[in-house]
Amino acid sequence: MEPRASCPAAAPLVERQFHVLVGVTGSVAALKLPLLVSRLLDIPGLEVAVVTTERAKHFYSPQDIPVTLYSDADEWEMWKCRSDPVLHIDLRRWADLMLVAPLDANTLGKVASGICDNLLTCVIRAWDLRKPLLFCPAMNTAMWEHPITSQQVGQLQAFGYIEIPCVAKKLVCGDKGLGAMAEVSTIVDKVKEVLSQHAGFQQS
Repeated sequence: MEPRASCPAAAPLVERQFHVLVGVTGSVAALKLPLLVSRLLDIPGLEVAVVTTERAKHFYSPQDIPVTLYSDADEWEMWKCRSDPVLHIDLRRWADLMLVAPLDANTLGKVASGICDNLLTCVIRAWDLRKPLLFCPAMNTAMWEHPITSQQVGQLQAFGYIEIPCVAKKLVCGDKGLGAMAEVSTIVDKVKEVLSQHAGFQQS
């Protein structure tokens, strides 16, 4: 996938906005990405970009995402020689806040273990821990209830990341129970709460 705009990390800043980088992974909750991005863009003073995993692309259309969308191919296409930019580093520098929504079971396990085998997990591995990182778990109830899940969520919290807890509901697969991603309104409210605590951000 080609970037639809030049890397925001390299763009000159005219009026400094607060940069939110949204990570999206291969949970069916990725269906909500267009709505989530739209609601984030409703917050004055925010600039948004998205990093997607390959599996997440199954659940949304890029045409429905009105911001720059990055995927694994962009990392490799941008880098040809030693002097070229490294996208996952540029993005971690550009972003003031990272929001991973949804965070599927596979990527949760990778992040908890320090695995960085795609653009999104490389950004997370390189993340500046002085900046907020919010994550929204989303998976089947049986996966959520596996003992390893609470350990992995606890590890992310130990890194200083902020959990936006999943909720109980009837899942797309038909099961009922915990595992559904938090509602978009809940996620956006949490982002606003974190922004309000940031000294450099003033909402209009």
